[in-house]
Amino acid sequence: MERVAAAAPHSGKPLTGPFKGAMVGAKSSAGQQTKFDRVRRREFVTLLGGAVAWPIAAWAQQRGVPVIGFLGSQPASAFSPRIEALRKGLRELGYVEGKNLLIEFEWAEAVDQLPRLARRLVESRVDLIFAPSSVWVEPARQATKTIPIVFANHADPVGVGHIESLAHPGGNITGLSMVLTDIVVQQLEILHEATPQATRIGVFWNPTTPTHEPALKAVHAAAEVLGVRLREIPTRRVEDYEDAIPSVLSENVNSLLVMASPIMYGDNASRLIQLTLKHRLPAMFGYREHVQAGGLMCYAPDVLDLYRRSAVYIDKILKGAKPTDLPVEQASKYEMTLNLKTARALGLTIPPILLVRADEVIE
Repeated sequence: MERVAAAAPHSGKPLTGPFKGAMVGAKSSAGQQTKFDRVRRREFVTLLGGAVAWPIAAWAQQRGVPVIGFLGSQPASAFSPRIEALRKGLRELGYVEGKNLLIEFEWAEAVDQLPRLARRLVESRVDLIFAPSSVWVEPARQATKTIPIVFANHADPVGVGHIESLAHPGGNITGLSMVLTDIVVQQLEILHEATPQATRIGVFWNPTTPTHEPALKAVHAAAEVLGVRLREIPTRRVEDYEDAIPSVLSENVNSLLVMASPIMYGDNASRLIQLTLKHRLPAMFGYREHVQAGGLMCYAPDVLDLYRRSAVYIDKILKGAKPTDLPVEQASKYEMTLNLKTARALGLTIPPILLVRADEVIE
């Protein structure tokens, strides 16, 4: 678990003295590794010397600077593109970190640390908690019923009970969503269209992701219509992918559907991508970056667009709007990405109709 505070407020001049380290923390949160990445809260306070004797969020609030608490999971570097998209959205709305906004990051090394880190953000009296999706919204929801919570790509906020409805969220939670129960069905259909000979499909899912259970029900119903059988493969850690492949092969699974999950962010999927190539298993992934890294295909919303747009919710709430009055918006940009180089390595011919429909084809 790590705690990194973003830049402390200042007058526009470079930070010096005790708050210089805080600026370093802001940079490292976007994936640049510095010694400050490994500094825990008590060590950070020590670095400040006697300048600050209470949480940086409280210090900022004394000066009227709003503080966003960001709840995430390690490795922080996996969030780099997403955090930069959020920052871009905030900059477009006039926010400058260290001048009129602070972001305080909490990074969990394991899912079971999230409730404690969420409570710590609440105790720090942040003005708003940014919890990207269901994995982080749930501990934030349990930690507070009053501090606003904004999500960027929640897969099923109504289905898991985090909001009352898209039009009227109720409570203190709102943001942008994608309907995973619909997405996984379309992913399965596209995968089946690309690999019609595959009759047994393995489905990697994460039991610690609240939206995966309803998504599993939806994909099973779709499989019946398509006439294919599914093999569920629960995976809680990246290491589980390596352990699962031998049993998958022994059961004659001939293609894979990998549900989008936080454990797949960034480079975490690289080993699974390598295994699919080694064992010639066509796979549908949950993020475009995985296809760019060598995976076969992906159909998913534009996650970076969702993070950028979530800044609008943050802006409205910081200006006085209540989450319950801000309807949840759906993802508006969906992309199909195909990797023809990978298809050739797998000995697979992608049907022309899919090539026409693809938003991006990697040669």
